[in-house]
Amino acid sequence: MQRSDGRSPDQLRPVTFQRRFTKRAEGSVLASFGETQVLCTAIVQDGVPRFLKGTGKGWITAEYSMLPSSTHERKQRDRGGRVDGRGVEIQRLIGRALRAVVDMKALTERTIWIDCDVIQADGGTRTTAISGAYVALHDALTTMDEKRLLKKWPLTTQLGAVSVGVVQKTPMVDLCYQEDSKAESDMNLVMTGTGEFVEIQGAAEAAPFNRAELNQLLDLGQAGIEEIFEIQKAALAGPLPA
Repeated sequence: MQRSDGRSPDQLRPVTFQRRFTKRAEGSVLASFGETQVLCTAIVQDGVPRFLKGTGKGWITAEYSMLPSSTHERKQRDRGGRVDGRGVEIQRLIGRALRAVVDMKALTERTIWIDCDVIQADGGTRTTAISGAYVALHDALTTMDEKRLLKKWPLTTQLGAVSVGVVQKTPMVDLCYQEDSKAESDMNLVMTGTGEFVEIQGAAEAAPFNRAELNQLLDLGQAGIEEIFEIQKAALAGPLPA
């Protein structure tokens, strides 16, 4: 099958992480997977939720939203703190994923807020958000470390995510909207730098998939995430931009 943008089935869209995209947050990254763009910020605050007070542990939580102009038709803004069901699911996923690679005791009793705002959507917004949030979190922790606010380095490994799916009987990685909208089955994979899966979200949309197809999708996704890890490393290789 010829993909809409000419990629091979195992090829990611162009992936970039533009650090220090805004000036106020301790970590701020514009993550782009092709035409999907998500602004990921990490803000550090003293204190933790009530259930963690007195434990000496920190917390990481996430919020996710889509700007009105991010989709083809205007998306209504979330009002009064109300987030639609999809948004709630995604922000919980982002928080779970990040907490899986952080030693909370090293944070002490501080909370890191991760805000992921979709500027432009073309498929894979949650996987773009997770991959970008890791970079933003890394920068926020670096800032904390420079201020000697950490007991030790909290990140235990990397974190990345990508979508995979079967479109017209062809397994492929990093689906754009056009591909995702007609996929027979699709998944979102979240993986650590040690090769362990944090989350596998998958469903048959038009036709059930068998075990061999599942294995092929997992292999495709793992290879794609390993490539994302290298792009993250390259983006983080230098000091924080001024």
